[in-house]
Amino acid sequence: MKVLIVPNYSRPGAVKGANTLDAWLKSQGHEAVWTPDMTSKEYNHVTAQGCNLVVSLGGDGTLLRAARIVGYAEIPLIGFSYGHLGFLTTGRPSNLIRTVSEALEGEMHASHRATLSIEADYYFPDGTSYTERRFALNDMALTRGSLGDVISFDVGVSGNHIDQIQGDGFVVSTATGSTGYALAAGGPIVTPEFNGMVCVPIAPHTILARAFLTSESEIVEIDMSQERPVERTVLADGQPMGQRGGRAMHIRVRRGPGDIILLDRSSQSFYESVSRVFYGKVATDDR
Repeated sequence: MKVLIVPNYSRPGAVKGANTLDAWLKSQGHEAVWTPDMTSKEYNHVTAQGCNLVVSLGGDGTLLRAARIVGYAEIPLIGFSYGHLGFLTTGRPSNLIRTVSEALEGEMHASHRATLSIEADYYFPDGTSYTERRFALNDMALTRGSLGDVISFDVGVSGNHIDQIQGDGFVVSTATGSTGYALAAGGPIVTPEFNGMVCVPIAPHTILARAFLTSESEIVEIDMSQERPVERTVLADGQPMGQRGGRAMHIRVRRGPGDIILLDRSSQSFYESVSRVFYGKVATDDR
């Protein structure tokens, strides 16, 4: 089998674990492929094509990076926590080889996590435009720009206008991303089995704007106000969009065409992580 290793090169423990895993895989007759460091010119050309398993070693950020490499290909992914939070990463470094062995043998629980497909239309002063498309496992976030100006926009779902909002921005997340930016903005914690989207205004200048959920087949539409052309930023899993320049005017978010298959110990792993991260409870096998 072919395994893609995605380490956080800034963490010595993660690199050491990756080397240990590499040696073990080769000793078992498997093929191991490493992603280069993010600063490398080759990084943007990394693909998981032909791989049977993707292993991330770092924190949640490393797992999100691995998820971007996998995209909608539905190649199983497992994360080992060498970071501080470790909400998405379920494997423990002390059990690295045993857990990867179980994953390769198909003995791990597979949690299908809905993804997002994001489209943002960018316009230039001369009237030209382009559309940028991105994958996300967690969320799309529309936020204020570097000047901190309040932004104004209309929100709709599948052609139905919901509200005009002024505030710091808007988050559209998956159930997986509901414990990230969306939660910080006041949204609910949502079970991974939910396949729709979680929509949360960020610091709206009204007491009426509230979070809401969509079905899995709907499209969230955000149109920026023409009367308030202030700077704003669009993020896909925390990564800025619009690298070619221009100003984002229209954003469409829908469920992605493929899921991320996140491997964990059991169907209860999500709730164990919620208990550990947000309520400070220690799992029995961590004591």
